[in-house]
Amino acid sequence: MGVIIEFVIVPLGELSLSKYIAHVVKLLEGKRVKYQLTPMGTIIEVPTLREGLKIVEEAHEAMFALGAKRVSTTIRIDDRRDKDRKMEDKVKSVFEKVRGDKD
Repeated sequence: MGVIIEFVIVPLGELSLSKYIAHVVKLLEGKRVKYQLTPMGTIIEVPTLREGLKIVEEAHEAMFALGAKRVSTTIRIDDRRDKDRKMEDKVKSVFEKVRGDKD
């Protein structure tokens, strides 16, 4: 089973966040974590909640290493244990219903 975590990290007081987000993406790529960058956040797919929270913590702390004085992080967790689901499965399920393929 896997866990899907969406997180948003905002170094407060900054107008441009791209350098911070680029650092997070490099962190994820270094850990070989499956991720999806969205315009408003980042989604990761990890084997365990513990692993995911550790990654989010590392990304949060990295903001301070980059010079941020205050950081706000929001986390949403989808931890489904009855069925193995991937990020793509969740999106596919919605679009099947939009097209009327499945109920």
